[in-house]
Amino acid sequence: MGSKKINTIIFDLDGTLLNTLDDLYESTNFALGYFNFPPKTIEQVKSFVGNGVEKLIERAIPDGKSNPDFDKCLEVFKENYSKNMYNKTAPYSGVIEMLERLKFQNYNTAVVSNKFDYAVKELCKKYFGRLIDFCAGENEACGIKKKPAPDTVIKVLEYFSADCDNALYVGDSEVDILTAKNSGMDCISVCWGFKSRDFLIKNGAKTIIEYPQELNDYLMNN
Repeated sequence: MGSKKINTIIFDLDGTLLNTLDDLYESTNFALGYFNFPPKTIEQVKSFVGNGVEKLIERAIPDGKSNPDFDKCLEVFKENYSKNMYNKTAPYSGVIEMLERLKFQNYNTAVVSNKFDYAVKELCKKYFGRLIDFCAGENEACGIKKKPAPDTVIKVLEYFSADCDNALYVGDSEVDILTAKNSGMDCISVCWGFKSRDFLIKNGAKTIIEYPQELNDYLMNN
């Protein structure tokens, strides 16, 4: 990164700051079971996550979007998940300490996620409070394209009056690597989330960290 001064850190949410997998898994199978569709394993649901809940249900339901119950199944999922998204979800070990250090050092902190906007805002408020300054979830109904399009990242930069040269993107998936690239910023990939180190490398990850503390160390040295 040379002499570029980073002042804004943009995080993915699921698999990066929060381990949401168990609650996503249970709500997915609740929605599938509501329509008597076969359940999915937790590993299958893990592989479905990253492109928003619509894509999650499309991947989980037989015949995807062509299934006549697709829209209803998606609504059942959203309703169930909104009531149960705090059951087993928790920040990954070391995440709160990492965010506290970033705030102490006056970094701008934001979350951009493909999870629906209401859930993103509620989860960030509950688990991070003042540690996250701004968050944006999926809101394509308002013309804001979801990741890997740069739209939500651009919203963050506008909010902070920041530039892509002064921002860093942190995420756990190939979607995040592409989002950072499409936004013109560097990406730190984390391998404690939903994707493995080998998967991230195969999908173009250049810098990978194994523990949240390593992000603080990286920022001190770059």
